Amino acid sequence: MDPIGLSDTAESSKLMQPALAKAFNQVLTQGDFINGAAVSTFAQALGKYLRVASVIPCGNGTDALQIALMALNLPFGSEVIVPAFNYVAAMEAVALLGLVPVLADVLPDTFNLDPTSVIAKISAKTRAIIVVHLFGQCADLAALLQISRLHQLYLIEDNAQSLGAQYKSQNGSTFYAGTVGHIGTTSFFPTKMLGALGDGGAIFTNDLKMATSMQQIARHGQQQKYQYEQIGVNSRLDTLQAAFLSVKLKFLNNNIAQRQLRAQEYGNLLHRLPLVKIPGRADYSTHVFNQYVVQVPEVHRDKLRQYLQQHQIPTAVYYPTPLHVQPAYRYLNYHSGNFPVAETVCQKVVALPMHTALTLDQVQYIAQHIITYFETHS
Repeated sequence: MDPIGLSDTAESSKLMQPALAKAFNQVLTQGDFINGAAVSTFAQALGKYLRVASVIPCGNGTDALQIALMALNLPFGSEVIVPAFNYVAAMEAVALLGLVPVLADVLPDTFNLDPTSVIAKISAKTRAIIVVHLFGQCADLAALLQISRLHQLYLIEDNAQSLGAQYKSQNGSTFYAGTVGHIGTTSFFPTKMLGALGDGGAIFTNDLKMATSMQQIARHGQQQKYQYEQIGVNSRLDTLQAAFLSVKLKFLNNNIAQRQLRAQEYGNLLHRLPLVKIPGRADYSTHVFNQYVVQVPEVHRDKLRQYLQQHQIPTAVYYPTPLHVQPAYRYLNYHSGNFPVAETVCQKVVALPMHTALTLDQVQYIAQHIITYFETHS
């Protein structure tokens, strides 16, 4: 059996190599390495895929969040609600802009924002909610939209891990993750659903005025060269990465289908284990499985990971420590116990290998070793 990777960007790209090489040669020949034609071509293609009016490419997913927040022009000290169980990027972007990150707890099955916790965190200073569609599945957008409208809050969707996931509205319509709120953001980090061969990100919106503002912000606040309308940043998706992403976008739906097939196989093999909780599925969202994250009892987590590693099966923990107890954010005066679900899932989560190069035989090999571990350690 071939070695198993947690993710496999090289092997997963093999099918695309001829097209990627052609894209590289075209950019090299044209020489338009910054803001070249491939950037606008990719933005238009992604907008068509997502069925959204405007796509603004930028340097990375964290920049995308910062630019989105800057476009809202919120007063200094405004509060922005973010999930307590999450990568740091959303919280970091809020704090960097002189805004106050206010944490809310998550749901134990999907790991996404708990609308009830969000409601409890709203104050007179709250101006926005950043909802993160974690691991490949949409959060409860119907509830969060209702909350944002009732309290007149902006809703930003961080779609870094769920590009291509579809949200099913209550009237039966479907929308791509990141296109329901006021602004959506994503990352093209190589291991993401649509991964570049380097770094990159994008912002999307159906609000044309907001799109114009974000386009300016991403380019030093310029409307035209040397004319600065607002304070901005320097955040660009370079031409080469845009060309690569245009190629890889054509494979995105197949990427999703292949991941879903592997997730189904994991689920078929693991769902009967009483001590293994497979990923929860919401009826209002498809799941693209950027990661396949199970939960096991805390007492078994490290032992299981060690056992799997002994059998050349890599795993990871996304995320080991909730944001409210991270040293950088002690100034917010949160304490252990403030977000019990976030704290609990941090102690239980294990990410298993998930990528399109993973064979079904490898999935079965991984699952069988998990089954064997619990048969001998329960």
